[in-house]
Amino acid sequence: RLLKKKESNKIHLYRKSIDLLFKIQNIKQIKIKNFKGKNYQVPIYEENKLFKEAKLFSDWYAKKYILKKKLPTFNIEINKQIKFLLSNLKLKNDTLVHRDFHVSNLMRYKKKFATIDTQDALLGNRAYDLASLIDDVRFKSNKKLKDNIYNYYLKLNKKKINKVSLLNDFEITSVLRNMKIIGIFARLAARDKKTQYLRLIPYAWKLIELRMQNNEIFHNLKKLLNLNFSKELRKFK
Repeated sequence: RLLKKKESNKIHLYRKSIDLLFKIQNIKQIKIKNFKGKNYQVPIYEENKLFKEAKLFSDWYAKKYILKKKLPTFNIEINKQIKFLLSNLKLKNDTLVHRDFHVSNLMRYKKKFATIDTQDALLGNRAYDLASLIDDVRFKSNKKLKDNIYNYYLKLNKKKINKVSLLNDFEITSVLRNMKIIGIFARLAARDKKTQYLRLIPYAWKLIELRMQNNEIFHNLKKLLNLNFSKELRKFK
């Protein structure tokens, strides 16, 4: 709600969010005692899990628009591209990842920023939560603001991060995450009759196109998506 206020300073609020993310990503303790007194270790955000999440795109969304006889071939090709992108991630799985670090899960509490919905946290790629915040399908932001927040994150982490590797992983995780989101929203509509999320899909497409446009690593994925999903279908208004 803070971001929707006309008088709000969006850059200030997003920078506060990045400050919080910086603190989360500096948490080193991954083993704790849970409320039952049992040992718990934060699991790794393994490649196979990322693959299954991105695959929701074909499992729930693609099958609505691709002819049944063409779907098996499409699934083989899209899976190949997802695996290719995952194999090209550069950063280590050594950072606490919230997994849903976006404006809907952030709030101001006692003049500080806090987050909710942390139960699915894993140990993974530091670019994931950054992409989740900047390329958030639930809150539209322009390219200038996105770049400003990304550069602020870089400034905070300049001693720790290879800029080329971060950008590579940011774009890959953003694309795969938004493919996952399209799949989840399609599933919510088909399985749970929650059709209100369908209106967000065109913006998810826009975010995918934004991150693919200047990176050759997406050449084959872009070609595959353009061949099977029309611009009219993806159109963001």
